[in-house]
Amino acid sequence: MPVNASEIQSALETALQTSEVIVQDDSHLHAGHAGAREGRHFSVRIVSPLFVDLSRLAKHRLVYDALASLIPQGIHALAIEALAPVAVNNPTQNLGDT
Repeated sequence: MPVNASEIQSALETALQTSEVIVQDDSHLHAGHAGAREGRHFSVRIVSPLFVDLSRLAKHRLVYDALASLIPQGIHALAIEALAPVAVNNPTQNLGDT
């Protein structure tokens, strides 16, 4: 059975001490393209204190590490918005580095 949004949300909440997680299944937007047969497309917005002072690359690595067991189950594409809590309250703190 392919991975779903609730499984992704649960894995992110468990691994990243999140204060906010939003997972959206965008697969319907990619129907018909080759990757759609290989898995599903998701967008995630994650707010976690673990992201404080990390580069975009480091934040994304944490997200991919948290989802490592789910990726082979059918995550073809993942759009990530990863924010530290301070960036949510003061967006200029994180400009260009989500």
